[in-house]
Amino acid sequence: MNYLKKNLRRFIHSLKKLLFISFESQSKDKKMNRYEVIIYWSKDNNAFIAEVPELPGCAADGATYQEALSNVEVIIKEWIETAKELGRPIPEPKGRLMFA
Repeated sequence: MNYLKKNLRRFIHSLKKLLFISFESQSKDKKMNRYEVIIYWSKDNNAFIAEVPELPGCAADGATYQEALSNVEVIIKEWIETAKELGRPIPEPKGRLMFA
């Protein structure tokens, strides 16, 4: 029984790490921006999905957790660059968001 509790605690801790990660990117003006990245396994896509809730439509996938995170870092930069080019507002990062 203790073995199950110990592994359950490890699993929950790992799951929290997967779900809530702050991504840091440095813009040209040296201002540090932080956007929350949510990473989860998609059985339908057979891949890890990384979403950035504060940047509408900003998401990436990858065969591994690390690949999804790496891919979304590129997408965040491209999202911000595109928004600047189009003169659209770039949301200020709010940090960790709360989901029910």
